[in-house]
Amino acid sequence: MLLFSANTTEAQPASAPVLGFAPPCGSGPGCWVPASGGTVPPSAVEGGFDGAEQLYIARARHESDLIPGKLHPSHGVCYVAWGGGEHGHADYEVLCSSAGQWLPVQDGNIPPNAFPAGETAEGEPLFIGRATHDGTITVGKIQPSHGSCYIPYGGEELAYKEFEVFVV
Repeated sequence: MLLFSANTTEAQPASAPVLGFAPPCGSGPGCWVPASGGTVPPSAVEGGFDGAEQLYIARARHESDLIPGKLHPSHGVCYVAWGGGEHGHADYEVLCSSAGQWLPVQDGNIPPNAFPAGETAEGEPLFIGRATHDGTITVGKIQPSHGSCYIPYGGEELAYKEFEVFVV
């Protein structure tokens, strides 16, 4: 089986990293499984909800950043927060087989066991966070240098100072 990266037309073996951050599966606290179009792989890690719909922890590449966000299956995309907006990506990776948990963040201090799930183009690690907004629990990114969790919601990037972080 061959996969095609969103950034190239070169075929890659199915085990190659699609988004270029880490191999989709391997040893460690979980694995990233390539998916698209709203597909939820087996053992996908639940991250929140929107109404009655389960949201999952996912990530996608946007503007040279690899950004954790929310897989919204019925919308067919992974949404990420970036530059003030909510950006949907039909090709994404889903966190699977992870035994992590959510912890509240105090004063913007990210614990040492926070799970890195992406990075900025400048190399700053991004972590998985979530916040409650408008009756939802929405997954987004934590950018430590900003001391905030950014969630993609309603077309916007919303910043929260009170949030939870995914730790392993």
